[in-house]
Amino acid sequence: MHYLGVLLVDLGLALALLGAAALVRPLPFLRISSRRRGLAVLGAGALLGLLGVSLPAPETSIAEPRSELDRIVPTYQFSERHEIRVAAPPARTFAAVRAVRAGEITLFRALTAIRRFGRPGPESILNAPERQPILDVATGTTFLLLALEPDREIVVGTLVAAPGDALPVGERTPEWFTELSAPGYAKAAMDFRVAPDGAGSLVTTETRVFATDASTRRRFAAYWRVIYPGSAFIRRAWLAAIQRRAEGSG
Repeated sequence: MHYLGVLLVDLGLALALLGAAALVRPLPFLRISSRRRGLAVLGAGALLGLLGVSLPAPETSIAEPRSELDRIVPTYQFSERHEIRVAAPPARTFAAVRAVRAGEITLFRALTAIRRFGRPGPESILNAPERQPILDVATGTTFLLLALEPDREIVVGTLVAAPGDALPVGERTPEWFTELSAPGYAKAAMDFRVAPDGAGSLVTTETRVFATDASTRRRFAAYWRVIYPGSAFIRRAWLAAIQRRAEGSG
């Protein structure tokens, strides 16, 4: 259901763009030979997109935690996972995970600028300075360091939705993040895990989002299904940057 929603949104956006283009100039090579057909294609794209964002987001629960991420976010409705093999030992690979900067990640700055609508904004993971490791930027601004197992796993997390965009008061700790269940919130956690893989390492990154009530889940589903392609691209580019740095080719 998760990927079906993303697929429908992506297809809907593509059709809507084609339809809008055909309203300016018909596209006979795509059999959109009139503005009337262009309007029909645009309408079909809009309907597909609306269907995609309205699909329910099923909940997943981890019965037996096998990682810090499993322990921190055992239940979630949205997720993505990517992996890469690195020709370097785990200790060196994990050091690369901690050291990668925003400028090393292909198109990271361009895509995050789009996410913040071109506005400069305060320093954050969406507006990361050039010379600082991006995970340090994250945990020094809007993210919490939730868990750290040297040479094995690091987990960071943040709130991606809050009631009226108001953050809860009080001290924010890993325990607070794990236990937060009040209505109106969506909390996201991302990890990087390094495991031995023959003479090298296997690096995985997983992002999970848990929305605490049905209304927040529906609102976040629309956002997630629109931004997912860009998010997935960034995660894969981030892993490639880790690989280059660990293998000494960055």
